[in-house]
Amino acid sequence: MNKKKILQEVRVFLIMILVVSSLRSALADWNDVPTGSMKPTIQEGDRVVVNKLAYDLKIPFTMVEVAKWGDPKRGDIVVLFSPLDNVRLVKRVIGLPGDRVAMLNNTVFINGKPVTLPATSDPITDSQQGMEFITDENLDGRDHKIMLTPQSMGSMRSFAPIVVPPGHYFVMGDNRDNSTDSRFLGQVGYVPQENLIGRAQMIFFSIAEGEHAWMFWRWPWAVRWNRFFKIVR
Repeated sequence: MNKKKILQEVRVFLIMILVVSSLRSALADWNDVPTGSMKPTIQEGDRVVVNKLAYDLKIPFTMVEVAKWGDPKRGDIVVLFSPLDNVRLVKRVIGLPGDRVAMLNNTVFINGKPVTLPATSDPITDSQQGMEFITDENLDGRDHKIMLTPQSMGSMRSFAPIVVPPGHYFVMGDNRDNSTDSRFLGQVGYVPQENLIGRAQMIFFSIAEGEHAWMFWRWPWAVRWNRFFKIVR
C-alpha cells in the first residue's frame, strides 16, 4: 500500500471520528454514574443516555446555545456541570426560577405546598447504609421515588425558604441523605441554565461492582440485565 493511499484512509478515519464526536457532543451522550446520590432511581454502575436536544441545541464541543425550544420541568432528571468544579452530576430538578423552596425534616415544600409524602414502605436494612426508607414525591403530577437514610451524618434535612434566582435551577438527588446538591450553596448551589448538559432518558446498561461467582469463575462485577434500557423518570 503506497503512502498516498495510507494518508487517504487516515483522513477518512479522522473525518469519521470528528463526525461521530460532533453528533455525540450536540445530540446525545452517555454518563456513567459512580455514586448512589440518585438511588433508588439510578444506581451506581448505571450508564445513562443523555438527550442533549431536550431543551436546546449547542455548538458541538461547546456550551454555546444556538437554538432553544424548551426549559427543564420540575421532576426532570438532568445531567449538569457543577458550578463549583465543573464535574458532571446527575440530579433531579426540584425548583424552577422564581420558585420558593423549603425543607423540613426531609419534606420538601415548593411555593408553600409539601410535595414529599410519608414513607410508603417498611425500612430496608442495608449492611453499609443501615436502615433506608423509600417514599414518594409528586412534582407537578409526576411521581418518583426517593430514599431516606435517617442515620446518615452530615445530611441537610431542613432549610428555611429560599427563592431560586432567575435563570437558575434548584436540584437534588433522590437519595436525600446522601447527595451533595443545591442545598449546599458553597458546593453546588443554584445551577445556571447554561450548565445543563441535557435530560437523562434511560439506562443503557448497568454493571454492579463486587465479587460475583459464575460456574467455577469469580468476577469483580455482574451485569444487571433487568436495568438495561430502563426509562428513568
